[in-house]
Amino acid sequence: MVTRLVLFPHHRDALERHAAAAFPEECCGLLVGRPLADGAQVEQVLPAANAEARCRRRSYVIEPRDLLAGHKQARARGLEVVGYYHSHPDHPAVPSERDREHAWPGTSYLIVGVAAGKVRELRGWRLRPDGGGFLEEEVAAAS
Repeated sequence: MVTRLVLFPHHRDALERHAAAAFPEECCGLLVGRPLADGAQVEQVLPAANAEARCRRRSYVIEPRDLLAGHKQARARGLEVVGYYHSHPDHPAVPSERDREHAWPGTSYLIVGVAAGKVRELRGWRLRPDGGGFLEEEVAAAS
């Protein structure tokens, strides 16, 4: 089953600006919204600090205080964290093995591909039910 993640144009712009500004390191953040029958709709994009200590060019860790604050903020608005985003500097917007190892079922993962500091693509993914890989998720524009 193909799922979809609905984004307003200003959310997509915010994601792309964050990814370009963080280049050559990975950016990351939370997607706050509401579930839909076939996916989720993003109502807010919350950028987070990349707390990765080893190599921010190839990895990210959302700062724990940003993660906690994002969940609290979502609940206060009657929403939930429906997904996460990060960038892949000079790599395609395709999940890595590390992305798979840290993914949660039922959660959207947006990846922004950035090459030479310019955004090239934005793709959505969901972990397969068996955890063995990802299924591509449709990224739809909200009207």
